Amino acid sequence: MNRILIVEDEQRIAAFVNKGLRSRGFKTTIATNAAEAIILALSNEFELGILDIGLPDRNGFEVLEELRGQGVSFPIIMLTGYDDVQDKIAGLKGGADDYMTKPFSFEELLARIEVRLRDRTKNTTQDEGVIRVGQVTLDLLTRKAKIGDREVELPAREFIMAEVFLRHPGQVMSRQQLLDLVWGYDYDPGSNIVDVYVGYLRKKLGTQIIETVRGMGYRLRT
Repeated sequence: MNRILIVEDEQRIAAFVNKGLRSRGFKTTIATNAAEAIILALSNEFELGILDIGLPDRNGFEVLEELRGQGVSFPIIMLTGYDDVQDKIAGLKGGADDYMTKPFSFEELLARIEVRLRDRTKNTTQDEGVIRVGQVTLDLLTRKAKIGDREVELPAREFIMAEVFLRHPGQVMSRQQLLDLVWGYDYDPGSNIVDVYVGYLRKKLGTQIIETVRGMGYRLRT
């Protein structure tokens, strides 16, 4: 499942894009300002970003520059309310992969997303598709998990949660962070589903591999 970060402060547009992408099987996360967008993008949990230029705290060009400067490499499609050639040139020179002017049709946006994801897949090597922390290995291309040489069966949601932990070894992940990254905004924050799935992973990956940090969340032991 391709994960897309939508950075858009206009609620109507964010909801429009979010609903359309989810109906096509994408997993989406919405950020409404630059600060939130940067934190999420640096988590490296996404295959593509949709970035509005007119954000309330910083403009999209500054966000783009910071993300590229910190090594964020996933494709980014810029959105703007102005059909300005200079803006387009600035965005593309700054590291954007594509550019769309509001208003736009969802079908055109979808086509551009599919092109960028297809290009990214072509450029992905087997080594880049493997995450390894200690004895745990995840192959993101085949969606297979291993403990040492032993293969472990992880259903889709468990695999995504395992991937989140392996991308943040030693970092405390709050229940809300896990809920957002693994399930998006589909679940009540008061749900215990995060705890249930952590329990599933402990049974399959080892009871000591994910530790509880009381009052804060969970952390993958390194």
